[in-house]
Parts: sequence; structure tokens; C-alpha cells
Amino acid sequence: MPRRVLFDAGSRAAASAAATLADEYDVQPWAADGGAEGVVLTGAGGAAAAAERTRLIGIVDAAAPGPWPATWYGLVPAGAARPLLERAVANAFADLDAAAERARLERELGELNAIGIQLSAERNLDVLLETILTKAREITRSDAGSLYLVEEAPDGAPRLRFALAQNESVEIPFRAATLPLNGQSVAGHVALTGTIVNLADAYEPPPGSPFQINRWFDEHSRYRTKSMLVVPMRTPQGEMLGALQLINCKPEGLGPLRSPEEAEQHVRAYGERHERLAGSLASQAAVALANRRLYESISQLFEGFVKASVTAIESRDPTTFGHSFRVADLTVGLAEAMDRADSGPYRNVRFAAEELRELRYAALLHDFGKVGVREHVLVKSKKLYPADLERIRQRIELLMRDLELGVTRRKLDWAVRRGKDGFAQQAARLDDELAAAIAELDEALDVIVTVNEPSVRPQDFTAQLLRITARGWQDHRGRLRTVLTPEEASILAITKGSLTEAERREIQQHVVHTFQFLAQIPWTREFRRIPEIARSHHEKLDGSGYPFGFRGEQIPVQSRMMTIADIYDALTATDRPYKKAVRVEEALDTLREEQRAGALDGSLLDLFIDARVFERTDWR
Repeated sequence: MPRRVLFDAGSRAAASAAATLADEYDVQPWAADGGAEGVVLTGAGGAAAAAERTRLIGIVDAAAPGPWPATWYGLVPAGAARPLLERAVANAFADLDAAAERARLERELGELNAIGIQLSAERNLDVLLETILTKAREITRSDAGSLYLVEEAPDGAPRLRFALAQNESVEIPFRAATLPLNGQSVAGHVALTGTIVNLADAYEPPPGSPFQINRWFDEHSRYRTKSMLVVPMRTPQGEMLGALQLINCKPEGLGPLRSPEEAEQHVRAYGERHERLAGSLASQAAVALANRRLYESISQLFEGFVKASVTAIESRDPTTFGHSFRVADLTVGLAEAMDRADSGPYRNVRFAAEELRELRYAALLHDFGKVGVREHVLVKSKKLYPADLERIRQRIELLMRDLELGVTRRKLDWAVRRGKDGFAQQAARLDDELAAAIAELDEALDVIVTVNEPSVRPQDFTAQLLRITARGWQDHRGRLRTVLTPEEASILAITKGSLTEAERREIQQHVVHTFQFLAQIPWTREFRRIPEIARSHHEKLDGSGYPFGFRGEQIPVQSRMMTIADIYDALTATDRPYKKAVRVEEALDTLREEQRAGALDGSLLDLFIDARVFERTDWR
């Protein structure tokens, strides 16, 4: 289409000058408000300004003094020779072209920057791949495209994975596939060599090309792959991540290609500008993919570290092995139930994917501080430590031997002083006393062993414990000995569980240790609340929890969720030696009792029960 020269109809000089160019340009009258584009010829007193995509040239009397508008592109004397006028008009068009090119470059750079920002912010791999291919097609006006990624095969050899395909004109029954990383395919050749391949006609590659075009798709879908541009996706460090393949460059505004004939008619070859744009985007895509892979590898590393840490900590107490993983599963399940809630105080609370991960890690690490608790306290399964119970056994055995020695000595004294007279009767009486004393000691040991179990109520044995503690026996030297010390007796009198008050405080300190340990880790922004969430999992709404006695809103909602999960798992666990596991119904009743007492969040407990979150750990 010829370029347009417009003239100000109110200027005879402008109209005359325009007429001399009618054989070379599309010459038309100019309306200042018509929005036309091109070079405008105007006269003295004519328009001082025009649209952005026009250039004004004044046709003026050479002797006129001016001044002339600064917005005019140039001046030509009225009646000047045609070469001078042609040169001025050509320069004006060149300036328009340069401005259009600058605008296009600015627009493309803006698009690339926006794409780069979008790619760098995307964490979802599938969305990232879709974005890369979609944006590449948009900026190159491509009808179709494919994305190939370099990956490692099970045998360690590199290969290409056909990761994604798009086509505006025909529906693609896409299936992920792999192909050897060699030069027989265009994508393989580009991924191997790192060079750009630009084919005006994919069916006619340059002579000597190592690759071949597979026409299977075209033949089965009546599609015509004509122009093709394949660029490598390589990071600035030189790592080759894949190849971006673009197909059929179309004119701006053209819709789908409805037939191979339309493709033959409208498809253009890709130009150098397309190569630069696609190459720049492919580089950005490679960086985004590399960052994504790095993020994924770091996430997997962190996930492995967390699991290994939890496993190592729980291995110190085999009786609670798996507890942290179950609590994490239950807590996340409760959060997911909250996301689905459409009523109640938490109906507007939603957890993003990163917040769920934060919650899961906080739940996994909620008992991390147990590493700071002495192991013999941590694994204490009965009221007395094994060594303490063994000491009592030895004490009783020693008393029995002393009693036997005492009886033997008294028999000898009788025999020495009185001989055989009445010895049999005296020996029988002493033997009966010894048997009774030994039976009493055996009974005392049985009571001690029974009361030592944390599941036994010591109130049922209060009288026996008092008698055992107060009872004394003389050893063979006449010294008074007891079976239990006052400290041992007080330990056996523990009413709940197996821990003394001092030991219980030490166990409770694991929450403080958890917070102190986790607070030292330089968490990323999305995980920064892990220490805060983990430290409050034993707090209660009424302030009866530990270690800080937080109340109500002082306790994060994530911690309240974890508290319910933690209590439920502790109640139903089948591997605790100090208590029997309770049935699910009993555990839920206990949680309801805690709720009614004001300790637990009732709305969260409703969700836990109504959504049957507790069934997530029924596999035990």
C-alpha cells in the first residue's frame, strides 16, 4: 500500500506541492481531526500540531520571516523543486518509521519484562510451562508451539521430554512422551547444539540437515506445518534445559488456520526480530525453569531434613514413634476441612498452599524440643526407673538373706546353750517366723511392682504402701531396715502417669526447647511463623496449658488445630506403655469434655468431628 501524503486544503502552496507527488504517494486532503497517519503538508498559518503518527512539513514563502511552529518537522519553500520536496517527505517518513520502531521495541521490551516478572513469580511447574509457551506464541504471532525439556532417563542418559503442545487451529490430543536426545529431531538438534533453527518451510529443510520433520500429526489432523522457529532454552551458566518450538507465524489479527490451503496462503517466515524475541524469552524461561528446579530441589532437601530430624528425635522414644507424622496429617486435614467450611466463625478462613506447608512443618516439628530432654525421663514408662526397682528387689533379697542368717544364728545359739532339748520345736517356730517374714516381703514386692504401673490407681493400695513404708526389719546385725525409702514411696504414690512433678516440668520444657531451637533457623518468609505455631500446641484457651499459660487469641488458630490433633493421637495411640489406648468414641468424648471446660476451640472440634478428620489415621 503506498504511503500517504496529506495536504492542508486551506493552503494553496501545500495543495500544489502535494499534487507534484501524486505519482509516488497516496495524496489526500487532510482533516485535522480525522486521525489520519502520514506526512502532512501545510502552509503558513496552518496547523501547528498533528497526531503522534504524523509529521508536519510547512510549505512557506522563502522570504517570509516566520517564526514557524516548533512542532513542524521541516520547512520547504513554496514552489521549490521536486527533489527538495521529495527529500523532505522521505526524511519525514523515515522519522515516522524510526519512531514506530522505537515504539515497537519499547512495547516488546515491556512485554518481555512483564513476561520475565510473571515467569520468575510462578512456582507451579505446569502453569510455568503453559505461560512460557503461551507468551512465546503471543510475541511471535505463532499459531502453534511445543515445549521440550531435557531430563535424565532411569539409566542416567539424557533424553528429551515432550512436555507441552499448543495449537490454535486444531485440537491436540496431547500425551507426554520422551525421545532420544540426538540430532534426528529438530528439537533434539537444537538442544544438542544450542543453535537456532529457522525454517521458512518445515517440509523443505536446508540440504544436509541432520534432522527430519515428522509429518504424522499433519497428516492425521489436516494441518500444515509451514514456518518453524526452534530456539534453545539455556541458562546464562550454559546449562541446556530444553527447546522451544514455534510453528506458523501469522499476520497480526489473523485467527485460526482452517485448512492447509490457508496456511500456505497466510503463514509467513519468521524473521530476525522473531528470533531475537523468542531467544530472549527462551533465556528467561530457562532461568525460570532452573530457579523452579532449584526451588524444588531445596524444598525436597528441606522436606528430607525435616523427616530425618523427626525420625531421629522420635527414635529416642520408640513408644511414640510416628506421633509427629500423625499429628501433622491430622492438623493439615483439619485445615483442609476449614477451607471447605461455608458456615461458622472460620467460614472465611482459607489457607494458601504455602500456609498449609508451613502448618505441616510446624506440626512435624512440634516435639523437636524433646532432643533437649534427658532420655531416661523421655522414655520413662513406669513410675520407678528400672534401676530403682532393681535396687528395691535387691534390698528385699538382702533382707530375706539377713532374716535367714538371723534365724540360723538363733538356732545355733539354742543348740549351743541348750543342746537338743526342745531344739526341734524352737527350730520349727523360727522357720515359721522366717516363712511369714519372707511371705510378707514377697507380698510387699508384689504391691510395689503393681503400683509401679502408671495405669494403676495408687489410692487402691494406699494402706499397703503406708504399711510397707513404715514396716522395718532387723538384719542379722540387729540394724533396722526398710523396703522403701520415703522418696520411693512418694514416687509410687503418683496419681496420674509415670512422672514426678519435677520430671513433668522437665518434659513440659520440651515446648520451650522447640521454640528456642526453631527460632534459630533462618526461615524464609512463607515459613517464618513455624516457631510461633509449634510453641503453642500445649496451650489451652482457658490458660490451663503450658508452658506460657496463653489464653484465647494469644494462641494462633494453627496451634489450636494442632492441640486437638495432638490430644486425639495421644489418646488413641496403641504404643504407649504407660496407658491403654482408648476407642475413637471415647477419645472424641474426652475432647468434648475439654471443650466444655473451656480448654479447646469448639468450632474447630466441630470441624474435626463433622469432617471425620480423625479417620485419616485409622490405618493404625
